[in-house]
Amino acid sequence: MKEQTFLVKTPDGKMETFLAMPEGDGPYPSVVLFMDIWGMREQLREITRFVAAEGFACAAPSLYYRWGNNHFDYRHADGTTKSIFTLSEDDRQQMLDYGSQLTDDMATSDTAALMGHLRGIDGVSRGYAGSFGYCMGGRHVVKIAATYPDIFRANASFHGTFLVSDHPDSPHLGAPDIQGEVYFGMGEKDPFTPPDVINTVKQAFDAGPAKAIYSIHADTDHGYAIPDRDVYNKDATDADWKAVFAMFRRVL
Repeated sequence: MKEQTFLVKTPDGKMETFLAMPEGDGPYPSVVLFMDIWGMREQLREITRFVAAEGFACAAPSLYYRWGNNHFDYRHADGTTKSIFTLSEDDRQQMLDYGSQLTDDMATSDTAALMGHLRGIDGVSRGYAGSFGYCMGGRHVVKIAATYPDIFRANASFHGTFLVSDHPDSPHLGAPDIQGEVYFGMGEKDPFTPPDVINTVKQAFDAGPAKAIYSIHADTDHGYAIPDRDVYNKDATDADWKAVFAMFRRVL
C-alpha cells in the first residue's frame, strides 16, 4: 500500500488530502471519500486504506481546512464513538454549528480542485471516478455527481443527511443531471431519512438517467456504517460494500 498526504490549492486556501493506493504502476481508478460532520480523522483514513486495498486510488480530503481542520471525538468508556444523538445538547450543537459552515457549493468547488490535482499523480487513472460519503458527505456525493457527471459515474451515499429540502438546490433535484450509478445505504431508524424522504429520492431518480440502488437496512440508525461508532452494524455495512465494490468495478 502506498500512502501520501498532500495539499490541494483551492480558491479558499490549501486543502489537506490523504491518498492511499495499491503498490504497482496502475493506473488505478480514483475514488473520493467525503467525510461526515465529525471531520477528517484516523477512522476515515482506515476506511480509505480499506477501499484502496480493493484496487482503487482512494482520496480523503479534509473539507474543514478553512477553519483549521478540526475534528470531533466523543467516546464511550468502551472506546466507541458516540452517536450524534447521544451527545449532550451543548456538544451536539457545537458540532452542528461547526459543520454548517461547510456549504454544498464549497464541497463542489473543492472537489474540482481535488480532481485536477489527483489526476496528475502517477498511477491514478484519468477515467471515470467514484465517490462515497457519510452523513453530510452522503449529501455531498449526490451534489457532486450532479455537478460533475462527466467525471463521477459511480457514487455511494451512506446514511446521507438533508437529501431532500424545500430549497431550489435540494440535492434530490440534481437527479436529472446524474449519469452512471448511485447507491443509497440507509438505516431504517435514521431520522434523517424517514419514508417520505426515501420516497422523494426514489421518485427523483426514477425520472432521471442514472441507475439508483437502495438498501434500507432494518433496525439500523444514523451512523451505522462507521466501524468505531456505537451504532455500527457490521452486517449492513458489509452488504453495502459488497454492492458498492461491484458498482465500482462495473463502472470505473
